[in-house]
Amino acid sequence: MSTEEAKIRERIHAIADGLGAKDLEAVKRIYAADVVSFDVEPPLQHVGIDAKMRNWENVFVFFESVSYELRDLTLTVGGDVAFAHGFGRLSGTLKDGTKTDGMWVRATFGLRKVDGDWLIVHDQVSVPFDIRSGKGLTDLEP
Repeated sequence: MSTEEAKIRERIHAIADGLGAKDLEAVKRIYAADVVSFDVEPPLQHVGIDAKMRNWENVFVFFESVSYELRDLTLTVGGDVAFAHGFGRLSGTLKDGTKTDGMWVRATFGLRKVDGDWLIVHDQVSVPFDIRSGKGLTDLEP
């Protein structure tokens, strides 16, 4: 593993650390100010760091404690840009005390090296869907 790949992996995994600590400022430092996010929540795109942080803040509306797990993270690094893809899952304890394993989603990250730091400039999260019913398949596992 190259040094740059290790830095990027550390950066992406810092999302999990920040969410687990309920530290949105730590999570915010992982993203570029002009990040564009295609998340599972409407609208079709969230533009800018404030919109992205509102999405992460919504996690704490529902969860008392939260864990974010990444699996099978694969990276391609070239110069000052990189992309990564893998699977992510939010789980934890909801505000009403219910424990949930969450659901696995597909996650893709586009990164750019800015002033020596790798920042996420684009992310996309999705769930596969059943074409006949048009419903998302949230019970799949990697």
